Amino acid sequence: MDTPAKKTLVVGATEKPGRYATLAAHSLLRHGHAIELLGLREGKIDGHPIQTGKPELDGIDTVTMYVGPRNQSGLYDYIKSLKPRRVIFNPGAENPEFEQQLQQEGIEPIEACTLVMLSIGTY
Repeated sequence: MDTPAKKTLVVGATEKPGRYATLAAHSLLRHGHAIELLGLREGKIDGHPIQTGKPELDGIDTVTMYVGPRNQSGLYDYIKSLKPRRVIFNPGAENPEFEQQLQQEGIEPIEACTLVMLSIGTY
């Protein structure tokens, strides 16, 4: 693969198996994407650390949201500061207020499922 993989920040990451954020992290890695993980508690997914707070991250192409709208507001400025190309709002994470702010910053909001996008090749 000559093209660099898109680095994705998974917001809502957890070590709990079966959670969609965990499944997405596994799937992103299987598809060759670099990942960063952000969650409420530290841990690891496939050897990748789950970070807490607002870590300094570079080169984030995509943010994929697995937290509901009421838990997103504290992350608005942080996510915008990462200057991702797009933010994917997975089912249950849709947030028209934040999506509008992202558009004003030139960041594409997408209401979709990361797992489906990966499985059908539209990621």
